[in-house]
Amino acid sequence: MSQRNFVDLKGHKESVEQLCWDPKHADLVATASVDKTVRLWDDRTGKCARLVKLSGPNINIAYKPDGEHIAVVNTNNELTILDVRGFKPIHKKKFNCEVNEIAWNITSDILFVTTGKDDKGDEKGIVQVLSYPSLQPLDNLTAHTAGCNCIAIDPCGRYVAVGSADSLVSLWDISEMLCVRTFTNIESAVRTVSFNQSGEYLASGSIDCFIDIANVQTGRTVHQIPCGPAVNSVDWNPTSNLLAYAGDDNIKGIVRVFGFTSAG
Repeated sequence: MSQRNFVDLKGHKESVEQLCWDPKHADLVATASVDKTVRLWDDRTGKCARLVKLSGPNINIAYKPDGEHIAVVNTNNELTILDVRGFKPIHKKKFNCEVNEIAWNITSDILFVTTGKDDKGDEKGIVQVLSYPSLQPLDNLTAHTAGCNCIAIDPCGRYVAVGSADSLVSLWDISEMLCVRTFTNIESAVRTVSFNQSGEYLASGSIDCFIDIANVQTGRTVHQIPCGPAVNSVDWNPTSNLLAYAGDDNIKGIVRVFGFTSAG
């Protein structure tokens, strides 16, 4: 896999904590920022197309697979569901534990929520499984020995990947909810994971100075992208080998989009 070019998306006043591509419009990417806003960008022009300000600093964001809703989590452990057409909140849920990242399954009837510390300050390594749209609890998946920071769903519907503070990424068979593989390519707490559009590759990042891209079936690294001192979020484009990245660097509020000419 070889790296091509990139474009910067500038406009947030503070750091971008996470981003995600619109699954139905491959030129649009949504970003969640500590500046309390959620923005929708057109990567062809580099311009912000939509903006909404929410109640707190935003740290996580995910698209519903049909592209109709966006889930956003802030530092107050509050989950907000946005309607994309009006770009306004339609549901909210407050959690009594540290909420990290969220992801829908491909049929959009289940929402996975990774959690860190509970209300007693203990880390359980649990992924909460909620029904959608009711947001009622269905199950708890004990995935790691430390807090679960991030999650991604294989676009083919086979796997869910969970990144943890224990520096591991676990790969789970969704039909059986069994762990089939762990990735050990990251050396510190895993902050972000993302499958490419074919489900063949998994990108992950941390405070390490690189983004790791691994083959899902073997767990082996196929490419590493050098970057700043910390990676907050990576997300593959839904139709091509474009990888968007946001991180803690010296330039606040910028998203960078990388392209790849080949895979191997």
